Amino acid sequence: MSSRARAERRTGGESAFGALGLVAAWLLGVTAASAQPVVVASKSFTESVILGEIAAQAGSARGLEVKQRRALGGTRLVWDALRAGDVDLYPDYTGTLVEEILGPESAPPAAGASIAWLRAQLAARGVGLVGPIGFDNTYAIGMREPLAARWQVQRISDLARVPELALGFSNEFMSRNDGWPKLRARYQLGAARATGIDHDLAYRALQNGSIHATDLYSTDAEIAYYRLRVLEDDLHVFPRYEAVYLYRLARKQALSPLLTALAAVRIDAAQMRAMNARVKLEHQSESAVATDFVRAELGLDAQAHEQTRWSAIAQHTGEHLALVLAALLCAIAAALPLGVLCHRRPRLGRVVLDAVGLVQTIPSLALLVFMIPLLGIGTLPAGVALFLYSLLPIVRNTYTGLCDVPPQLRTAAAALGLPPRAVLRVVELPLASRAILAGIKSAAVICVGTATLGALIGAGGLGQPILTGIRLDDFGLILQGAVPASLLAIAVERAFDLLERVVVPRGLRLER
Repeated sequence: MSSRARAERRTGGESAFGALGLVAAWLLGVTAASAQPVVVASKSFTESVILGEIAAQAGSARGLEVKQRRALGGTRLVWDALRAGDVDLYPDYTGTLVEEILGPESAPPAAGASIAWLRAQLAARGVGLVGPIGFDNTYAIGMREPLAARWQVQRISDLARVPELALGFSNEFMSRNDGWPKLRARYQLGAARATGIDHDLAYRALQNGSIHATDLYSTDAEIAYYRLRVLEDDLHVFPRYEAVYLYRLARKQALSPLLTALAAVRIDAAQMRAMNARVKLEHQSESAVATDFVRAELGLDAQAHEQTRWSAIAQHTGEHLALVLAALLCAIAAALPLGVLCHRRPRLGRVVLDAVGLVQTIPSLALLVFMIPLLGIGTLPAGVALFLYSLLPIVRNTYTGLCDVPPQLRTAAAALGLPPRAVLRVVELPLASRAILAGIKSAAVICVGTATLGALIGAGGLGQPILTGIRLDDFGLILQGAVPASLLAIAVERAFDLLERVVVPRGLRLER
């Protein structure tokens, strides 16, 4: 290859990756900007969201700029986000900290010293503790009253007598140190059938008979609503789960007004159960419930952060579009040169195609989780995951389109004295444009659909109302995210159909 051709290829590669760098820098800028306020997070269940709202509104009333990461995920995800600095404060429970975070090998001394011991253990990990705030939300196992009466099940140990019962536990409970593994071993429930299910869907599954028993939180409003029998923990497997707030010690000074306010928070089990009921059963927002508490109990001038349905849809759609557009632009900038490389260097191209194909086989949820230790939570890891998913269709279609260009056309172009870069620009890419555009269209549709999962790691978008609707059993909220996402995918399809008329030469367009 001539030195001129090599220089042209290098210049093209530098331009493509320069564009990729610019878009990646934009994503980094978005993430960095979002990390400046006090970040209050919560786990993906209603009580945690309410407690997170109380903290966020107390911080705002004390003059802090607060950003929320609602329903961020399970225990490990939120804890790791706190340790990594992506989150400044979130609510948790003492039993969870002892059993799941510190591990059973770090069992505390006498019960009376457990809180002091826990503070010391957390401080060694750069984490501070506010509380306990007053109530114990322990795990429990529950069944529908008629079924429990029929099988004469009063205690958890009675489950061993009826192994035919179908047990459905929350996905986190299935693998926690203080969850199903410990319960099965202590109560000798090895013969019982247990499957994982979302905690909020488990109540519906109990009602329709899909499962016969599930794990409960003792302050769940649904226990009384569904008339469930709470089985006695006769072997005392579950510890106390006193509610507390955790915060980063490195941010203690910045959080000082908020920590002072939270030190005054006192909530008993009945109050917490009533607040859960207002959200889950009366369909009030967590923000409104938290506002009432902060005003009445803390004496602060809190403001509920309510949105109209249309403003919420507009916000989530804007977040969704920004995420998809950034990931797609990065993918185009990287995948087009890779597709050309696959065509020009077949052996290396086989490796590249295998690599991007392997990424496509990774389940989207798993890929998002893999991103968290590397990139934290929020927009950046979600954008990188979407970028990786978008590579295969663009790379493969670029490679296929170039392979389909008739060799005699290349020979004719070379005979006219055109350099390799000009042949690529004037002959090969225009002839391959229909295939390339089809690959970009496929990548865009994949991005629109997969981006809904970004809400699981705090990236927002149209997945946020879908996840909230599932958690609150609110079909309207689910549609508020699902319908715009579907319409957005259709709009993307139509936009690329219009783009084809501009990009693809007239003779190569498909007849409609």
